[in-house]
Amino acid sequence: MMLPVSSAGELTYGGLRAAEAKGNKGGRRPAVPADKTDAVRTAYLEGRSIAALARDHGVSRGAIRTAVADLLPEYTAADPDAPAPELPVALDMPGKVADFLRTADLGPAERATLDQGVTVRRGQGYTLRVTAVPAIHRRLLDLCQPLDGGQGAPAVPAQRKARREYANRVSTLAGDTP
Repeated sequence: MMLPVSSAGELTYGGLRAAEAKGNKGGRRPAVPADKTDAVRTAYLEGRSIAALARDHGVSRGAIRTAVADLLPEYTAADPDAPAPELPVALDMPGKVADFLRTADLGPAERATLDQGVTVRRGQGYTLRVTAVPAIHRRLLDLCQPLDGGQGAPAVPAQRKARREYANRVSTLAGDTP
């Protein structure tokens, strides 16, 4: 026995309302599980690229973009008083600074930032193009203070100059002083 069309539609909507009353939203589950969303968002704010996060979590770049949608530059916040998140910035770090930092004791965010840097050959030396939020760049700059000859270490002019160049690049991010 066939039910009339209106009855079938009523049954469908009745089932949807019953599922909603039980707390089921319906629709497709997000590709990035809820327990990993915070880790993905934190890593993105620390400067990890969307492509790297997608590889690490075995999902598409679109799934990562969905998880961090409100952090993307084109997102306009509903609350105009909310502070805008810091966005990753690419800076060229002199090779002498990069070599020093690779031997330093770094946190996981700083280590990941250095590991993801792209080496650019410059004559006899090189620079490391590092993409990270300004806060990570500032921490890396603080960690290479010994290159200035402080703390009893002898100052090497080339290292001191390299640190000064990196400090100048970092200071242009937010109008800081080196």
